[in-house]
Amino acid sequence: MPIIFHKELQEFHLYNEEISYVIHILPNGHIGNLYFGKRIDPYKTYNHLFEETFRPLAAYVYEGDNGFSLQNTRQEYPTFGLSDFRKGAFLIKQESGSEISDFKYESHKIMKGKSVLPNLPQTYVENKEEATTLEIVLFDEVIESKLKLYFTIFEDRPVVTRSSSFLNLSNKLITIEKAMSFNLDLPDTNYNMIQLNGAWGRERHVHNRNIKEGTQGFYSLKGASSAEFNPFFALRRPNTDEFSGEVLGFSLIYSGNFAAEVDVDTYNQTRVMMGIHPDRFSWKLNLNEEFYTPEAVIVYSDRGLNYMSNVYHSLYRECLMRGKWKNSVRPILLNSWEALSFSIDEEKIKKLATNASKLGIELFVLDDGWFGERNNDKAGLGDWTVNKEKFPNGLNGIINCINDLGMNFGIWIEPEMVNKDSNLYRNHPDWIIHDPTRRPSHTRNQYTLDFSRDEVVEYIYSKIEKLLSDYNISYIKWDMNRYITECYSKTKENNLQGTVYHKYILNVYKMYDKLTKKFPNVLFESCSSGGARFDPGMLYYAPQTWTSDNTDAIERLKIQYGTSFVYPLISMGSHVSECPNQQVFRETSLETRGNVAYFGNLGYELNVNNLLDDEKEKIIKQIQFYKENREAFQYGEFYRIKNPYSNNIAAWMIKSKDEKTVILGCYKILNHANEGKERIKLVGLDTNETYKLNHPYEKYFKGDELMNIGISINNEDFCNNGNDFSSVLYVLRKL
Repeated sequence: MPIIFHKELQEFHLYNEEISYVIHILPNGHIGNLYFGKRIDPYKTYNHLFEETFRPLAAYVYEGDNGFSLQNTRQEYPTFGLSDFRKGAFLIKQESGSEISDFKYESHKIMKGKSVLPNLPQTYVENKEEATTLEIVLFDEVIESKLKLYFTIFEDRPVVTRSSSFLNLSNKLITIEKAMSFNLDLPDTNYNMIQLNGAWGRERHVHNRNIKEGTQGFYSLKGASSAEFNPFFALRRPNTDEFSGEVLGFSLIYSGNFAAEVDVDTYNQTRVMMGIHPDRFSWKLNLNEEFYTPEAVIVYSDRGLNYMSNVYHSLYRECLMRGKWKNSVRPILLNSWEALSFSIDEEKIKKLATNASKLGIELFVLDDGWFGERNNDKAGLGDWTVNKEKFPNGLNGIINCINDLGMNFGIWIEPEMVNKDSNLYRNHPDWIIHDPTRRPSHTRNQYTLDFSRDEVVEYIYSKIEKLLSDYNISYIKWDMNRYITECYSKTKENNLQGTVYHKYILNVYKMYDKLTKKFPNVLFESCSSGGARFDPGMLYYAPQTWTSDNTDAIERLKIQYGTSFVYPLISMGSHVSECPNQQVFRETSLETRGNVAYFGNLGYELNVNNLLDDEKEKIIKQIQFYKENREAFQYGEFYRIKNPYSNNIAAWMIKSKDEKTVILGCYKILNHANEGKERIKLVGLDTNETYKLNHPYEKYFKGDELMNIGISINNEDFCNNGNDFSSVLYVLRKL
């Protein structure tokens, strides 16, 4: 069993072949950290790493003891105020007004498999032998409450998951004002911090910074994980690169407000925390009520950033995504939005679908404009019934046509939102999140429904459930096009307003859970103005996400590169759109648009009615190529080779699960005159095996040559792939 308890020293050691996580019970009953990193001997004890040190003006736990201060001690779930002046991982307010807590070790248990966090997305194992969980129970005798700390280590992955829960066992009310998912105290500060920042149209760009004394971090208070800051970051050693060096990754399985903090003290220790953002959050617990924090996933790699990413990729593919689509290849789709926008009707859709089927498209998606009085973005949201003027035969008129053409049918919804010009709002104006004494602000002429109210969620669920029951729908694109403002719920008492943000996202999860269980064959894709809610919490219910509304191929290099730091390619919606691009107006060849979109779930966002014959032929070939290599792209191992942020030529590659297919994509950001050749070294190949390059020309290579010398690329290679000189795809098969 990969968790050992050294009873005599009160020390726990979580380990597998790659990592060790060593914690212990401190003299005051709190839980301290001794080590986290590369595997060390699990049968040896490490209590000597606990240092009791005298420091001037420190506060000490016990009278007469000038050595044991929590301020000087690495802890697992620290509290503020008991001799530690750093930020705590939690805060409980009592009826007396006191905010002091003192949870001491009471018991623990070690169990095979993973414990379940009620009503929250989380990683899981299908076989209990794949993971082991340590549950430590601590008790505060003054407030008669329990704090439970959960640590799960995976058998064959350098992964530890963390979460916690609070249980009130008294008749007195307690209020949780802060509850982070984890804390990890590290013994030094020699790290650089990587985070994924951005905005609409440039989500998950990679940003690096040195950490230094004080607090650094990022957050979302928008009601969603946000396009601005993704709930992921990594701490790497300064010499760490993609394929060597030490890095720690931190990913939060949550889709609402969050905070990520790295706090460096003046004694060269680093405190890492992540969880629900404490601002605008409070949660009351009465007798026998329990609150669970979202799960955080910590990955350790001593083989660089790319290995960390591949650990996240396989974990989220195999132990987070669920249901039929976890192990099913994703269909190639055409979405109607960029082709027709709101200007749709039965005949237009039939014509678009007919031409799409001739190209090899497998799934036709009807985007916005099909319901209520939805002729623009000012009306209709909330009225999830078919617009009879546009579709006099209901949806069956087009669904039957699309199915007869050999394609499945998908549809767009935005169930969390409402327009004021809608029957729903006219009947229930109090159902939006707003302060009734103030004027609500809007985004895109729409307002957020109060999903913290169960009756609102049940009503919307009934409408979407009927839609899926009445029609043969195989795919849902679930959008969310605005953040939460004026966060106030009309029906909640004053002391419960701090629950609104969290209850909102719990009910989003609840609705997803009910729909995915009732309609297990439907593929759900989450969307939020592109990738504004691209997070692990969503992947638990919707196994793919629309990566960005920005479909320009060159812009997508940075977006997809950054997204790949934590999210697998199979989770990324990646489409070929029209040219000039609608977001940045760049002209890019069909070849380059395809060469970028292959590295994800391929789809199309253009008016196929207007294609020239040579464009149709190119798209037919693209679709055939993707179908032949779909499993490699969606389930293979991904390698970032050349960074689009610092190189004019970017490169990445995929290696199929059976290791027989290797596809290298190279992309030129800008063209220059009279350039020399550049060599791209591949990675992860068998050194002694022979690989045949089939495209763009034929040649044979040994694996060691490809990795140590590389493929020489030049303008002729790019020219063979079209007229814009922007990209080239190298396809190799192991003989």
